[in-house]
Amino acid sequence: MQTDKLTHPLVKAAIDALQQGDAKAWFALFTHDAELYDDGHKMNFTTFFTKALGHERFTHIDKVEGNGLDIYGRFHSDQWGDFKTFFRFQVNADGKINRLDIGQANY
Repeated sequence: MQTDKLTHPLVKAAIDALQQGDAKAWFALFTHDAELYDDGHKMNFTTFFTKALGHERFTHIDKVEGNGLDIYGRFHSDQWGDFKTFFRFQVNADGKINRLDIGQANY
């Protein structure tokens, strides 16, 4: 999958790590207390992505908004199948991702 549309370097690094299932690279981009919301429900960030990495990935990036922090695309989960999703990243003043909102998208 091509990541040419990803304009924010931190988001590109995160999506590259997700695509490769690279837990070390993925977790290094986030604060130690990063928050995760899945369809508006607060989840345990570390537990969620420890299970998801290597089993979930984008199959196509459809659009990028919000100064490169909001990603919309087609997604594959070994558990849940294929669907459209969004990832909305928030970055703190130290240049780390401190919040990620994900969920099914309708566009």
